[in-house]
Amino acid sequence: MTVEGEGEEAPPARRRRGPWRPILIVLALVAVPLSLINASWMAARPAGRLVVVAAGGIAQPMADGAAGDCAATRIKPPGDNIYIEDTLPSLYEATHMGADAVAVPVQRTRDGRMVLFADRTLDCRTDGHGAIGGHDLAELKRIDIGYSYTPDDGRSFPLRGHGVGAMPTVEELLREIPTMRIVFHFQGRDPADADALAAEFRRVGAPIDDKYVFFGDPAVTAHMHRLAPASWTSTVPPGGACLDDYRKIGWSGFVPASCRDATVAVPLEHRWRLWGWPYRFFARMAGANAHVLIYRSEKGGRFSGLDRPEQYDEVPADFHGWLWVDDFYTMGPDLRR
Repeated sequence: MTVEGEGEEAPPARRRRGPWRPILIVLALVAVPLSLINASWMAARPAGRLVVVAAGGIAQPMADGAAGDCAATRIKPPGDNIYIEDTLPSLYEATHMGADAVAVPVQRTRDGRMVLFADRTLDCRTDGHGAIGGHDLAELKRIDIGYSYTPDDGRSFPLRGHGVGAMPTVEELLREIPTMRIVFHFQGRDPADADALAAEFRRVGAPIDDKYVFFGDPAVTAHMHRLAPASWTSTVPPGGACLDDYRKIGWSGFVPASCRDATVAVPLEHRWRLWGWPYRFFARMAGANAHVLIYRSEKGGRFSGLDRPEQYDEVPADFHGWLWVDDFYTMGPDLRR
């Protein structure tokens, strides 16, 4: 005798849909347009051209060090590079090797001249002592600015004697390379430095046109902008507010107001954190009339330039902004390969 239902398969149990399924559908609907909005491959390649900036001209390569230490004590073992950064031979040679621009630090002497020198005092690199602003130009022209450079903790000084009288004025720089793009980095915080720099241009009879860029303290660059309204000025470090804001809302395609007319410095190591990198990002910055500059950040976030040829491979092939290079003596020969 057969019992009703015996031997028949029970109907399959209905699967319960978990709460995750509608969530995944919503995420997919959001992710697809978000990906398209930030798709770099869909963006047009940027217009313009690459501008390679040789920081200091031909500089002595230096090992990374702690902030505030004496840079002259950590130059790398010298080869045939006998140039001292921020001198006329160094800056001229950088242009000869293919640099599109040079970057120089400037500060004011006691008698109101603007000279090229990075340190606030003479004690680290030179045979002089005290602050630049405590000396007249004639006194600075007597010191040896290559006196203390050493690759081996003071056992040898390969540049000693090569830098006597080599600290140039801005006037001398403008006369030596009159057609070169120059980035001036104010080392001081007194707006009077801008007046002194403008006076150097007047000595040469050169206009302050769009070949020149001015970085520095906000008070100094603001005054420089008043003296030369068409000039490109930026605080240091440049573009921090723009990048911070862009990382927060760039996914939406909107460009923050802080990026408008800004100088946006992108650290090479952190480029992938930017929405739409590289070409969508470049297009958005171009639309905001922003200047994009690529550099290398040292430990601690200090502003530094590229110093190894293989780093060129990390720069987008069609990058048409400004590329900051520290060791141009090593990097220059590989620039156009």
